[in-house]
Amino acid sequence: MKRTRLATACGLSYDKLERYLNWMIERNLVLIDGDGFVKLTRDGERTYEELVSWIKRYVGSLRISRI
Repeated sequence: MKRTRLATACGLSYDKLERYLNWMIERNLVLIDGDGFVKLTRDGERTYEELVSWIKRYVGSLRISRI
């Protein structure tokens, strides 16, 4: 998904999304490909799965669908 659509889907301003994306890029969690699509890296996918596991354990059986 491209950044503008991702910001809208997340309910964030574009500027705030850019700050979050830059933070995640610095930590090798996401990348922006040559076509402008935001994608999870392998580390990002692993971190997502760990977060979902933590949520299930401490919050309940909540599954956040991927955007």
